[in-house]
Amino acid sequence: MKNDPVIVERVYNVHTKDIWNVLTDNNEIKKWYFQLKDFKPKVGFKFDFLGGADEGPKYLHLCEITEIIEGKKIAYSWQYDGYSGNSIVNWELFDQGDKTLVRITHTGLETFDENGKDFSKESFRGGWTYFLNDALKNHLSKE
Repeated sequence: MKNDPVIVERVYNVHTKDIWNVLTDNNEIKKWYFQLKDFKPKVGFKFDFLGGADEGPKYLHLCEITEIIEGKKIAYSWQYDGYSGNSIVNWELFDQGDKTLVRITHTGLETFDENGKDFSKESFRGGWTYFLNDALKNHLSKE
């Protein structure tokens, strides 16, 4: 199967530096994304967390930061403990003056195909859409 990434984006009425902070400061991350034991925006830093749909199994996600462009991009590998597949998640920030375009690109999803419906492209699209259109949006509106 060909590499067909999930791309989700949204424009926020927030400065890029403020969004960068909520993507890279673990105290902020815990408020809207996942409960990470530790997080450092540094290439080679490994982190893991449990995640999954509210109703259903939880999966241990294993991640390692592969790229940082300060204030603009953070990328990390995305795997699951005990399951085949390896993918990359890219968060990119595009400064638009007093607004910021946030784009998530998740590539390598075809490597999860044999793991079942929880690992489908539609499942990832739904998850990333939730994080941009609900979780992050609501968190930023409280700032």
